[in-house]
Amino acid sequence: MIPHIEKKNGLPVLLVEDKPFILLSGEVHNSDSSSPAYMEGIWDIAEKLGMNALLLPAPWDLIEPEEGKFDFSLPQALIDQARERNMRIVFLWFGSWKNAECMYAPAWVKQDLGRFPRAQIEKGKNKAGRQVSPTIPVKMPYTTLSYLGEETRKADAKAFAAFMGFLKDYDEKRQTVVAVQVENETGLLGAAREVSDEADALFAAPVPAEFAAYMRAHTDTMTDEIRAAVLSGKEEGSWSEVFGTAADELFSAYHVARYVNAVAEAGKKVYPLPMSANCWLDKGGAPGSYPTGGPVSKVHEVWDFCAPNIDVYCPDIYVPQFKAVCDEFTRRGGALFIPESATHSYCAPRLVYTLGRHHAMCYSPFGFDDIGKPFTAVQGFLFGMDVSDPALKTPQNFEEYGAFGHILREMMPMLAESYGTKRLQAVSAETDPVIPAPDGNPFGAIPPTMSFDGFRLSVRFQSPLNPRADGACLCLAVSDSECWVVGSACGLTFTSAVPGKPNLDLLQVEEGRFENGAWIPGRRLNGDETASLSLEAPAVLHIKFFTYE
Repeated sequence: MIPHIEKKNGLPVLLVEDKPFILLSGEVHNSDSSSPAYMEGIWDIAEKLGMNALLLPAPWDLIEPEEGKFDFSLPQALIDQARERNMRIVFLWFGSWKNAECMYAPAWVKQDLGRFPRAQIEKGKNKAGRQVSPTIPVKMPYTTLSYLGEETRKADAKAFAAFMGFLKDYDEKRQTVVAVQVENETGLLGAAREVSDEADALFAAPVPAEFAAYMRAHTDTMTDEIRAAVLSGKEEGSWSEVFGTAADELFSAYHVARYVNAVAEAGKKVYPLPMSANCWLDKGGAPGSYPTGGPVSKVHEVWDFCAPNIDVYCPDIYVPQFKAVCDEFTRRGGALFIPESATHSYCAPRLVYTLGRHHAMCYSPFGFDDIGKPFTAVQGFLFGMDVSDPALKTPQNFEEYGAFGHILREMMPMLAESYGTKRLQAVSAETDPVIPAPDGNPFGAIPPTMSFDGFRLSVRFQSPLNPRADGACLCLAVSDSECWVVGSACGLTFTSAVPGKPNLDLLQVEEGRFENGAWIPGRRLNGDETASLSLEAPAVLHIKFFTYE
């Protein structure tokens, strides 16, 4: 079968060549993959970091420079490069939207404003100023294609279908390309909805009855804000009457999701690879301060109704509230697929955490070739990062990320088989801080603990013996008396979870590495090294123990 998503142990899992596959990936900077020659060095970096896939733009303007004339030489060259390195690709269709703008639409689309209308955030204006930030009194010129443009949607869908046809013809047998993202950070900036005459008329018209009924029937999964708006509105009427204070945003989400679904549907009819939609997070801001209409969590019910051809919604995470975002995007039972994340000092710990805690389908630092380099203020602003996060001041260590990447890539079959089970867990210093002791004694702090059927593993982060605040630990239980541990900057304490057998002793603690799926033992740890068991640098341990009365 071609790459697809199916549920394993109740969790959506990506299957490639009919085996569970985890995308230990990285996303390139937007322009890097426009040059296969430039990409040679980027692929080399990815290999050093232990990645098994890259997320690469597939720009509409380069694929269809003239209407109806397609050029697939660029994606073909990128696929060939991936095959040479035994790596996979997730293509990112940069069509009508890229960061809520239309930068990658072909020139023939951009220049024909009659056939391909622009969104109006000010009445009658095809380009208008949008507020950059509530704290920055500056407006930036903004324009994008209208989500109501029928001809635009048809042209985008036609091009995307042609692209998927190329992938089917060139790659179906090899399965180098395992998924496709449809558009990039869709939605509208500068306003909660479009305000053209057409948009105003649709907004004043009755909400489609089937959609209104669906929303009222699915309030149990909604965020509090949207649930309150739906329950307080009328069962039928205009958008304002049915959805009250959330009407503008739900109107935008309805039309953006339908647009994206039409594009995805055209592609899936040709070659039904898994398809995703990513979002620029709302960060608690007002609609329009982020791309309104994109698949942020509070409009997932809208997207569920309007975009059945999208398989997974993906958060681009550049905010300090990493754990909260992961929890929010998985609470409805969906897979965690992170196509973009910052490359600060939590980058590698987040890789470990997302795989072990959320059994992520994908974790992908954006601009991963910047790992090891500090962010400038300009980069932080352009990438939408919260530059107040202190961790951004400390770049991720390149060698550390590479060490984790290689360990996890070798262990991927073992990890993937445990997805959706309690056997695979993880904690990190960022997401699971210690609980201070009531008396303030740092040695009495309560560490985060992972509980398995036969044992517990407590993990000490940022203690008097371990000052680092960027530790992480993953544990894969083989049985009630055996496990694998992957981690760094942490101390480990095993205790019994077996009733009637409160004591636990270690029998074997073995360092080593996996190579082509085989375990190559290193040192057998004992004595001082197990009396206070810890991992200073990224490593994997094979541990056996027993419990007794």
